[in-house]
Amino acid sequence: MVTGDDGAAVDRLAEAWTDAIEAGNHVSTSRVDLLAVLADAARRIVDALAGRVDPSDAQSVGEVLVAAHLTDPVALRRSIDVIGDHIAARPRADGAPGRELAVIGALSTGYARALQDRTRIEQERISAAAFSARAVAEAARWASEARYGAVFAHAVIGISVSDVDGNILEVNLALCRMLGYTPSELTGRSIHTFIHPEDTPDTWSRVGEMMTGAVDHIRLEKAYYRKDRSQIWTELVVSLIRAPDGTPRYLVAMVEDVTQRHELQSRLQHQAEHDPLTGLPNRTLFFRRLTRALHSDTAVPDGAGDRVGVCYLDLDGFKRINDTLGHDTGDQLLQTVSNRLRAAVGADGHVVARMGGDEFVVLVEHCGSVDDLVPAARRALEALRAPVRLNGREIAVSASAGLVTGSRTPCTGPEGRCRCGAELMKAADTTMYWAKDDGGNRFAIFDPQRHRRDVRGFELSAQMPGALARGEFELDYQPLVRFSDDRVVGVEALVRWRQPGGRRLGPDTFIPLAEQTGLIVALGRHVLREACTQARAWLDRAPDAGFHLSVNIAGRQLREPDIVEQVARVLHDTGWPAGSLQLELTESDLMSAGGGPRNALYALAEMGVRIAIDDFGTGYSNLAYLHRLPVHVIKLAGDFVAGDGARTGAPPGRGVDSPVVLAALVELAHTLGLTVVAESVETGEQADRLRRLGCDVGQGWFFGHPAGAGVVGPLLGTRVVQEHDGVA
Repeated sequence: MVTGDDGAAVDRLAEAWTDAIEAGNHVSTSRVDLLAVLADAARRIVDALAGRVDPSDAQSVGEVLVAAHLTDPVALRRSIDVIGDHIAARPRADGAPGRELAVIGALSTGYARALQDRTRIEQERISAAAFSARAVAEAARWASEARYGAVFAHAVIGISVSDVDGNILEVNLALCRMLGYTPSELTGRSIHTFIHPEDTPDTWSRVGEMMTGAVDHIRLEKAYYRKDRSQIWTELVVSLIRAPDGTPRYLVAMVEDVTQRHELQSRLQHQAEHDPLTGLPNRTLFFRRLTRALHSDTAVPDGAGDRVGVCYLDLDGFKRINDTLGHDTGDQLLQTVSNRLRAAVGADGHVVARMGGDEFVVLVEHCGSVDDLVPAARRALEALRAPVRLNGREIAVSASAGLVTGSRTPCTGPEGRCRCGAELMKAADTTMYWAKDDGGNRFAIFDPQRHRRDVRGFELSAQMPGALARGEFELDYQPLVRFSDDRVVGVEALVRWRQPGGRRLGPDTFIPLAEQTGLIVALGRHVLREACTQARAWLDRAPDAGFHLSVNIAGRQLREPDIVEQVARVLHDTGWPAGSLQLELTESDLMSAGGGPRNALYALAEMGVRIAIDDFGTGYSNLAYLHRLPVHVIKLAGDFVAGDGARTGAPPGRGVDSPVVLAALVELAHTLGLTVVAESVETGEQADRLRRLGCDVGQGWFFGHPAGAGVVGPLLGTRVVQEHDGVA
């Protein structure tokens, strides 16, 4: 029985024993579990050392250590060391040394016997497991062969086995049904007898690589002819079976019939590449064909050109048809147009595609020059000109076309993406709009110089807002001279664009662009304010100069709802009197001034602002409407003052610049109370003739070129004397 002192000794021995075992990293259990095992072992050791039990009972301690998986010899050594330290620290009694040695010997004996038994048991388990595994493997092999046989015979996919020379050794029933042959008809045949015209170039090269052992597995989609010559599409997976030494032995092919899936994919592909309304190739397919034509390395057929041509067509006035007759009628018209184009040019082998909306394109893959596109364009346009009868209505149809060709020379853009197809289509689209601008119902041929001008115009349009903000637009002024006394009675403000590099652009370059982009409104406000500010400064320096300021105003400005308020604000801010301001409009702008714009003209006139018709004679040339509008001045275009028929090409005496016509025009204008200004006066002879005919004011190089404010300002109110033909 363990006494109190022995109990403390057991605890100390158990703690020291646990620390020693853990220090050697010979245990995977937790300290709590290990301490529980060693506490029991320590109690047995203490009892044996105290003589309460026979020393041989210490054998059970060795068995406990092995059972606790402390099977590393180091664990036994550390255990004996800990027990030795315990023996050295306890009081010695008679016969103690012999008992102590007997206890340690019994522990070692029990540990060795338990370890030996454990090893034998593990070996027996391994042997049993090996025999069991062999039996399982034999059973698995038999089951595998049985399953393979069942799968091979009854699989729903076709399976074939061939040697590395491609001779078919075995086929299953599914493959026979799939191809329409019997097993005997397939066995012994070469797989090369199943080459199909639609096989890709690398199909059989990949099979050859497998036969040589270069690859172990291939997957591809392949077409086969059945015995009855009908076609099926399959998903084919071929695997290489090697001999134990690694050499190729067999090819196992698994064949799945995917004909329905392939047909569905083909239909979906067709839908993705064709326009659903007309059935024509769409933009995606067209660009693919165009790119392939531009980069084709195939030989050009005899007699064919080595360039690629594009004819880009757009229906004239199609939006009006959609808006008035409805989109259903528009769709029917597009279908009719597509059928006509297909019949007119598609029959020649050219690709006809719908790009979207009412835009169509014809691809001519072989042409020598753009002239070779002309016959196809004419046939296409002529086919469309015939009226179309839809829903009881006869609809007139026409189109505009742009013709352009491209070189087959390879051209790559950023990241390897070719841009030549896109550039070609951009040029064709631009050219088509040239045809529209020329009146439509015709074709235009691409002109590189005109295209560069258009590109330059686009660049200028993009630069104009910034240029206006930076103050790059400046004004020149041209004198207006009264014929009766040769005095400068006014100036016309003319805008110029001085670019950062010093280049100065005239209004004929940028004013049309400003009108197209709408910037003409902001630019017009700028010109009006700058001109009025400068005129006020002149008037302050020379109060007796007595002149008026003429400023051009665009029709789009006149359509601004607050145009009257804008002009009034400028006059108020600058202090320029309304009665000394003259706004010039072209005939076309004046004639289109209906509703709000016409009311604005009346409001401006009521303010005292004078309204002038600029370049009179280039538009309607009709004075009958002038009495209905608040017009004060007409400015005769240059054709009226050039000389007898010199600019118009009319017979002498009948041109707009003949003395008879000009005199009648001046007299009628004066009858209506209008002031007549003659523009483009370039010679003294012209000035004398206009003076004799009764023109009121002259403007042109003869009197003075447009110049800056510092040059023109001193001329205001003075008499301008010009010498011409030897006469002062």
